[in-house]
Amino acid sequence: MVREWIGKIFFCLVTIIIIAVFGFAATFISVLSGGQTFYMPLVIAITAALILYIIMLFFAPGKIRIANRSLLGFFVVCALATAAYEANQAYHNSIPTVSEQDFDLSAYKPFQENTKAVTLDQPATLRLESPLPRLDGATALYPLYSAFAQAVYPKKEYDLYDSEISVNTTPKAYTNLINGSADLIFVAGPSTQQLAIAKENGVELKLTPIGREAFVFFVHADNPVKGLTTEQIQGIYSGAITNWQEVGGKNEPIRAFQRPENSGSQTMLQNVMGNHKLMKPPNEDRISGMGGIIEKTSDYKNYPNAIGYSFRFFSTEMVQNGNIRLLEVDGVMPSKETIANKTYPLAAEFYAITAGSENPNVPKLIEWILSPQGQSLVEKTGYTPLTGS
Repeated sequence: MVREWIGKIFFCLVTIIIIAVFGFAATFISVLSGGQTFYMPLVIAITAALILYIIMLFFAPGKIRIANRSLLGFFVVCALATAAYEANQAYHNSIPTVSEQDFDLSAYKPFQENTKAVTLDQPATLRLESPLPRLDGATALYPLYSAFAQAVYPKKEYDLYDSEISVNTTPKAYTNLINGSADLIFVAGPSTQQLAIAKENGVELKLTPIGREAFVFFVHADNPVKGLTTEQIQGIYSGAITNWQEVGGKNEPIRAFQRPENSGSQTMLQNVMGNHKLMKPPNEDRISGMGGIIEKTSDYKNYPNAIGYSFRFFSTEMVQNGNIRLLEVDGVMPSKETIANKTYPLAAEFYAITAGSENPNVPKLIEWILSPQGQSLVEKTGYTPLTGS
């Protein structure tokens, strides 16, 4: 009898250890694949249920029928929960995303056949040779400074991310400028943090306005709200206004997406907020390059109740997404005309920024950008030139 119980305990422990090992491995895999919010708890629950079942199988054989039914019912519930979760995920994945990361910048590379970078109607009055200024900047401004370079730089292949004409997004462009990896960047104005980093590194940023652009808000095309006041925008992004019904829309909660910290559009939103505290943005867990999970600001997804923001050129010319609609702000639609006559309240200048580069061609390039030829490329690209403001 004692040997029989010892044998049961031994085989029970071995079986439990095997189940636990497989359960741990499945849990680890689910975490690495980004499933910690659903599949990790599911795997743990299934592992615990199987261990409980094994214990009953060995030590309560008289209740095995109840155990079988309970286990079957548990697996049915797990299957239904998994089906519901996957259906929900499929719905969310089907919602279009408006993200600068999805935009094909290679279409605007200078000197390539059929490039979308605009050209001058006549030869440029400036031609630059070595040393070429190293350019960098915001995604939305790459089509513009690619056109500048195409007009005055030597014809050759320029890699998108590692050449004299790179595009590494606003935060990285500021970093490259401050550490000396770039001579000239094309971006919106710096954030408070970027100014502080420059000061810490003993660098003075020189901002030269080269054009104007509208900071715009957009919603799903079917959203009945046509416009917002600045105060309503501040209310939405501070968390004081949480339902579209409060601003003349449907009775639906507002999904207010944001952009990553120190991006040009996020800095602009912070300026719009004034003294209102910006609420925490929607985040999502993403798999990092090392296989771990990191929390990042969510890209805008075009839910029927979503609101997002960007600059007008990116949201209309570069994305060309017919599923979103720009909003009026304080009763004025963002357009080239309202930017030029300054009636649109959220229009702002964008800049060519330097930080003490000794490249002698940098001031020549900036002077040319401000000339009629440079400003004509600003307008032909789709932005508002300074001369039209």
